[in-house]
Amino acid sequence: MNNELPLLESFSKEKAIIEPAEVLTHPDMPEMGIICFKPNLDKLVSNYPHKELEPLRTAMGELPVYEIEWKSKQLAVFCPGITAPLAVALTEEVIARGCRKLIAFGGAGVLDREMIRGHLVVPTCAVRDEGTSFHYAAPSREIVADEAGLVAIKAVLSEQDIPFTLGKTWTTDAFYRETPSRITRRKAEGCLTIEMEAAALFALAQFRCIAFGQILICGDDVSGNLWDARNTHPQANTSQAVFELAVEACIRL
Repeated sequence: MNNELPLLESFSKEKAIIEPAEVLTHPDMPEMGIICFKPNLDKLVSNYPHKELEPLRTAMGELPVYEIEWKSKQLAVFCPGITAPLAVALTEEVIARGCRKLIAFGGAGVLDREMIRGHLVVPTCAVRDEGTSFHYAAPSREIVADEAGLVAIKAVLSEQDIPFTLGKTWTTDAFYRETPSRITRRKAEGCLTIEMEAAALFALAQFRCIAFGQILICGDDVSGNLWDARNTHPQANTSQAVFELAVEACIRL
């Protein structure tokens, strides 16, 4: 009997039985796109000329896709759901439909309570405490972010004098199993935030050879033994403001 964990088996780039580019054979999206891990996309795109594209279809229903125009550029805007498996599966379809340059943004828990609600973190690498990334990259403890995405995001935030922190994030599949001992270990290795998609999206970007970057918005505090939702705390950056920063970064990719 082979006792090796499936996720740690030798990685291969062999062709899959179902390849998204063979299923979705009529590209209909612009080259650039914004992944929004936030609701109410209609409000986010309302400040831009926009139109609806074919939605993303899932077993749970349809998710809207918009196309906006900014500085004579067209960008797709979509939410692929949350958690690594769903986000990667639907982003695969977006890539097959034409997107090759993507910036994602969304919330993250903090492992340092000094990071105020709404502060921005740009992840440079992610601890792979999820399963999806292992199907896109060889087994490793961490995976690094795409350099082109980092450069574009850092340039925009710096030019607009937006405070941000570069650092490591912890990507997990199970937010109800963020135990004190695990949190202590992740803090000790330098993780600043915790979320559910970054490691998998970094791996997908490497596998599909696309440009990708991510902006995390600090939210709840899980740095101690008690959870602090921080819903009443002042927020440094709103979803709309970060969306606009993501758009600016994406057109530089």
